[in-house]
Formats: sequence, C-alpha cells, structure tokens
Amino acid sequence: MDGQSRRAVLAALGSAGAAAVAGCVGTGQRRVRTLVAGSLQAAASETLQRRTGPELAVEAHGSVHAARLVAEGKRDPDVLALADPALFDRLLSTPWYAVVASNELALAYNPETSGGRIVRDAETWTAPLTRADVSLGRTDPDLDPLGYRTRFALELAGKRQDRPELAAAVLRPDQRYPETQLLAQFETGSIDAAFVYRSMAVERGYPYRSLPPAVNLGDPKHAEKYATVQYELPDGTVARGAPIEYAATRRADDGATAAVFETVLAGEWVRQHGFTARDEYPRMEGDVPNGVGG
Repeated sequence: MDGQSRRAVLAALGSAGAAAVAGCVGTGQRRVRTLVAGSLQAAASETLQRRTGPELAVEAHGSVHAARLVAEGKRDPDVLALADPALFDRLLSTPWYAVVASNELALAYNPETSGGRIVRDAETWTAPLTRADVSLGRTDPDLDPLGYRTRFALELAGKRQDRPELAAAVLRPDQRYPETQLLAQFETGSIDAAFVYRSMAVERGYPYRSLPPAVNLGDPKHAEKYATVQYELPDGTVARGAPIEYAATRRADDGATAAVFETVLAGEWVRQHGFTARDEYPRMEGDVPNGVGG
C-alpha cells in the first residue's frame, strides 16, 4: 500500500473509531491522557480533539522534559507524542512508536518592533543575530529538542560560512523561554525574533525567514550534514543532528485510547498547523502490537 493510500485508510479508521467510541464514552468516564511536545499543543488540544470522540486531557511540555516526567513516574499518559523519536530510546526505552510528522526550523520575527523589522530586511538571516538592537528568543536545549536544534542550525550555518564562533556569539542564557510560551513573548515586546519550528509561526500567524535546507533540519537529503553536530544533555545522553521528526506511542489498550491513536497515525490533525506528513508516514518502529496502524 503506498503512503497516500495508507494515510487515507488510517484516516478512515480513525474517524470510524472515534465515532464508535463517542457513543460509549460519556460523562463521568475518564479522558484520554495525552502528553505532547510543546509545539504540538494546539494541534492536539484543538484539531486532534475535534477529530476524536473521546475527550482528551492534553498536557504539553518541551519533549525532553516530558520524556523525563514519564521516565521518573511523574506522568502516566495514555498517548505520548514527542518532537524527537530518539527520546523514546534514549530516555524511555519504549518498545515501539510511530513516526507521524516532520517540521523545519525557521526564524520568526515581530514586524511591529524595530528589531523585528531589522530581521525581516537583513540581507542574510544570520546578519542580525549578534546585533545589540535585536533581541532573540529560543528554548532551553536541556529541556527541549527545539533548543538543541537551534544550536545545531547555528553550528551548521557557522560551518557553511566558515564562522565556527557563530553559535557562541549568538546564544546567551537570557534568551531561553519555555516552548509553550516562546512566541507569546512577541505580544509582550520581550523579544524581536525567535528560533521556532515553522509550524509554530504558521499557527500564530507570524512572518518568518526560512533557513537554508542544509541548516533547517527539515530536509532528509541533508541528513549526513545534520549528523555532524551533537549536544550532550545534563544526564550524559547525546542528542545528534537529524531531520526533524515527531513520533508517538500508545501506552494504554482501552478502546478510547486506541481510537485516539489511530487518528494520531492518520496525520491529518497536524497538517493544518504547518507540519509535514510525508508519504512514508506513519513509519512504525520497534515491536509494534498487532492491529496498530494495520
């Protein structure tokens, strides 16, 4: 079955499952606990919820933090969706998961501030990054893949431009914000620009500068280049550069959770939020239970 046909079948299964469960999940029954990457918050709480019958209890954090919450027994979600599939192996030893979406990095800017307009009008996207009159925002690489991917993009750009000092010159501790609050800093005037996933800018309606494919971590053709950068997390594990992908796993077997997960696999819930659902998705990894994504 080709990618397009498989997604169509999954979408139909997800809709049918949601409709069937909608008739049996009523008031008083528990919601499907859904823990997602911060960049998936709107897609999950809005679009995924509309496409499923069961009610969702959506919680969102940076993916590293979310994975640690599960690993430490502080959260027990029915569905877990993270912004880096490697976290399922690196922090959780998850037996299986499904890759469901991809994304790319972008530099969003606030057109209402002078610093934002400097970013907009600069000849190259890196030119304004070290200027004192341009304030930048990013996420914490110790808590969130977007944070270490921002470092990767700058390191890759530094290699392309023969500027090995670029990342160190741009990044400062006072630029860090939680992923779920990053673009909200535009409303407060705290920052002029931010390193984000393209989907985040699309959702919030902010203009952005695209980064070159060799830098934006969104093009599988450049996977070998991406693999030349890495970041060591505080626990000693190492995040390595790779094309950006999102993956999810189902951690409960009840009918409501199964219906929600089939909708997750279909991929349509992320498309309108600026994510990419490639033809080869969902890509199943590990010891997948019978009947999942079939």
